[in-house]
Amino acid sequence: MSGLSYETVAQFAQQGGTLYFAAVFLAGVAYAFWPRKREEFQRAARAPLEKDDDDNVAA
Repeated sequence: MSGLSYETVAQFAQQGGTLYFAAVFLAGVAYAFWPRKREEFQRAARAPLEKDDDDNVAA
């Protein structure tokens, strides 16, 4: 036998998954607050309020 029990492997997988989730979450937060992305996010926030020419197209 290899000496690895189910509990050892399960604990390793849980800790690895937690670290992976934390890394992905922090990368998403860093992307959202990146200074160069500010204008893009502000433009996207205003997009639903801006009037488009497509609004007057008859269905």
